[in-house]
Amino acid sequence: MENQRNNDVIEIDLLELFHVLLGQIGLIISVGILTALIGFVVSKFVLSPVYESTTKIYILNKTETSSVTYSDVQMGTQLTKDYAQLISSRYVLEEVIQMLSLDAEYEDMLNKVNVDTPTDTRIVSITVEDHDPVQAMKIANCIREAASEHIQNVMDIEAVNVVETANMPTEKAGPRCSLWTLVGGMVGVALICVAVLVRYLLDDTIKSSEDVEKYLGLSTLALIPMAADDNSRGDKKSKKRKVKG
Repeated sequence: MENQRNNDVIEIDLLELFHVLLGQIGLIISVGILTALIGFVVSKFVLSPVYESTTKIYILNKTETSSVTYSDVQMGTQLTKDYAQLISSRYVLEEVIQMLSLDAEYEDMLNKVNVDTPTDTRIVSITVEDHDPVQAMKIANCIREAASEHIQNVMDIEAVNVVETANMPTEKAGPRCSLWTLVGGMVGVALICVAVLVRYLLDDTIKSSEDVEKYLGLSTLALIPMAADDNSRGDKKSKKRKVKG
């Protein structure tokens, strides 16, 4: 008997778990809708909107001749990552903080700036995020000016051309209400599914004759139904006895 108990293995029927979740589908849908609504409300009315402003520059190494050769183009493409590092350097961002008299540290400014260098191009895109759209535009333009001068001094570049000045953002870039709503609904559904399954797996009570045969390996000889009428009759008799007394 002891060896048999030691060799017992708890089996989990995936189909049975699916039926358990299916039996609680109403609760799962309700919780999913509730958490999705919470995500929408938080993203729409609680979180501060974020705006993005983008400016672009064009950098090209030139030789002593006036014509541009293929080697100049190839060299400029290879150096775009170096330009990106110079743009987000401490020297440039701290200079921008001083020029605009911002109450921010270098790390705060670095989190707002995103420098993108598309493949096979010499155009560098500078994107700034801020809760104020006007401030985002000012910071992007100021970074472009400070970075252009810094790149010319460090890399010995003749000129940095402006492709696009920073735009005035009219629509918020984040938080995205649709994404927050979707994620909120998915998180709610996942959590309630886990809660339902954990509650089911931890419940080791015997509820039917099938559970006796499944978990105990015993066959049931008979079932004794619990009649509700017996209890009600007993209550009536006790009430009558109290009245007689």
